[in-house]
Amino acid sequence: MGTNKNFSDWLIVSDIDGTLNNKARKLPKRNKDAIEKFVAQGGHFTLASGRNPKSMERHFNGLPISGTPAVVINGAGIYDFSKREMIHFSAMNDNAMDIAIKAARKFWMVDVVVVAKDIIYITGLGAFGKWFVAIDKLNHKHIYDIRKVPRENWGKVIFSGLPMHITKVKKYFESLNSSDLTLMSSSVASFEILAENTHKGTAVLKLAEILGIDNEHTGAIGDYFNDYDMLRTVGVPACCGQAPDELKEISEFVTCHCNYGAVADFLEYIETKK
Repeated sequence: MGTNKNFSDWLIVSDIDGTLNNKARKLPKRNKDAIEKFVAQGGHFTLASGRNPKSMERHFNGLPISGTPAVVINGAGIYDFSKREMIHFSAMNDNAMDIAIKAARKFWMVDVVVVAKDIIYITGLGAFGKWFVAIDKLNHKHIYDIRKVPRENWGKVIFSGLPMHITKVKKYFESLNSSDLTLMSSSVASFEILAENTHKGTAVLKLAEILGIDNEHTGAIGDYFNDYDMLRTVGVPACCGQAPDELKEISEFVTCHCNYGAVADFLEYIETKK
């Protein structure tokens, strides 16, 4: 990147696994170098993930982006790592929580995890939930009956299980057509619900508002369906070369495969084309 450019009026956001990191979950040096140059020229760069702040921290701290808050819990929250506080949170309303509880009881063969603002609740037998919290030693409680989970600040609810069961869960929620929910496919073995109009994209625009950046100067890059709403929302959408065709169709720019520095490709595109 040239040294005579100023990107202080730009916000670029990246998904982590399969986008910022390669398939081995390692950060390509090319990406790190490009981010450092972009930030050195005033650009705002940050991460957007389904993870909560603690599980994102090591990825965030490995980059020179401490001054820009991150999008967490798939858009339910915006977290400022420099202040160690959630600066924006979109909680599910009572009806959304009721729907989640009903679904959890209906699909008893599926693991259900409630990701709240400051804690994670494992429900049922919790095979997935226990693994989910163990990786990063997340603050959690195991409450077998989801009806007894405190009804406060639910960010998202994760349904995990065999793909054949998750397909049924997805079809069930789609059939409800509820305006109180945002539906999100995070993998073939998991499905998530969040509050109305809550996803990475709405959180990116909220962060841009906080930073005083125009929507048309927001850019985002992702690789899977849980990034779809984010790409559909920002000013300049991009996806990795290995992304599904549905993401490529709504992207202004398609980068190389994530193994070879997809984020660097995107930042170079912003510099040369914008």
